[in-house]
Amino acid sequence: MPSVENVLVKIPVTEEQAAAMMATMSSATFDFAASVGDTSHLPRTPKLDLSPERVDQADVILGNVEPALIEASPRLQWIQLGSAGYEAYLAPGVLDPSTIVTNGSGAYGPAVAEHSFAMLLSLMKRLPAYRDDQRGHVWTDEGMASSLAGARVLVLGAGDIGLCFARLCTAVGATCVGVRRHVPSSTSPEHARAFERVVAMDELTQELPKADVVASFLPSSDQTRGLVGAEFLGSMKPGAYLVNAGRGDLIDQAALLAALEEGRIAGAALDVTTPEPLPQDDPLWDAPNLIITPHVAGFWHLHSTLERVVALATDNLGRFARGEGLRNLVRG
Repeated sequence: MPSVENVLVKIPVTEEQAAAMMATMSSATFDFAASVGDTSHLPRTPKLDLSPERVDQADVILGNVEPALIEASPRLQWIQLGSAGYEAYLAPGVLDPSTIVTNGSGAYGPAVAEHSFAMLLSLMKRLPAYRDDQRGHVWTDEGMASSLAGARVLVLGAGDIGLCFARLCTAVGATCVGVRRHVPSSTSPEHARAFERVVAMDELTQELPKADVVASFLPSSDQTRGLVGAEFLGSMKPGAYLVNAGRGDLIDQAALLAALEEGRIAGAALDVTTPEPLPQDDPLWDAPNLIITPHVAGFWHLHSTLERVVALATDNLGRFARGEGLRNLVRG
C-alpha cells in the first residue's frame, strides 16, 4: 500500500461522500478545500484561493488544481482530475515524471451530449430566430426547418460523449458514423447500436461530404488543432450543420465565419471557442445561424456529472490504497 499522509480534495462533496473518501484511507489527513455539504446547487467548483504551500503538502490530489501551483512537486504521487481533459497537466514542468494521472472521462457523456443535441435541434428548427422574433413582438414564419430523421451524422470522437450523442441522434432516426483516432479491433455492443460504423481519422475526407451534421467531441492535440478550416468547411455537404463541444482550437474561426456568412453551411453550434471567454468585439458573435454557449455543457451543470466524478474519485482512492490498478489512467 502506498504511504499517503495528506489528501487534498478540490471536488465539492457532501458530508456522506467526504466520509466515504476518508474511510478508504483512515490513516491519512484529508484537506477538503471545496464545499462539503449540499452540492446540488453548484454548476462548477467554487473559485478557491489555494496557496502553493497547501498544494505542496499533498500526496494525493482529487480535482483540478491550477497547474502552476503544483510546480512538479516531488511529493505528489497521484492526481485524479475531475475533468476529462488533461493536456495542461502533461506540459513540461507541471508534474514530476513519477506522478500518476487519472482523469474524469466517462462522467460527462449525458451532460455534454444533451447540451449539444439541444443546440443542434434549436438550429434545425430555427428556434434562435423565433426567440428574436418573440423579443421583438414579431409574429412571422421563419421558413423551412430541418430534421434529424433520415440525416447522416458524422461524430468526431466516438468515446463516451460521442457515444451518448450518437444514441440521441439514432433515437430520432439519424444514421451515425463515428470517427476515432484509434479504432478498436472489435466493436462494443453499445457502439454497434449507436453507430453504423466507426472509422479512423484517415477516412474523414471520404465521410465528410456525405454528412448532414458534423459533431466534434475531440480533445486538443497536434492532429486536431485547426482541423476545421476553409478546406474542411468547403468539403462539407452544402446545408450541413457543425457542432463543436470538444475544444475551441479545433476550428479556424475566421473560416467558420466566412462559411456562415456565405451560406455554405446551414449553421453551427459552439460550446467552446478560442480564446475563452470570446472577446466582446469578436465578429463571431454576430455570425448568422450560429449558437454560442460559454463552455457550460460540462462542469457540474448536470448534477449527476458531479456525482459520477465523486464516485470515480472515491473508487480510485480505494484502489490506490490497496495498490490496485486505477481507472481512467492517463499516465502512470
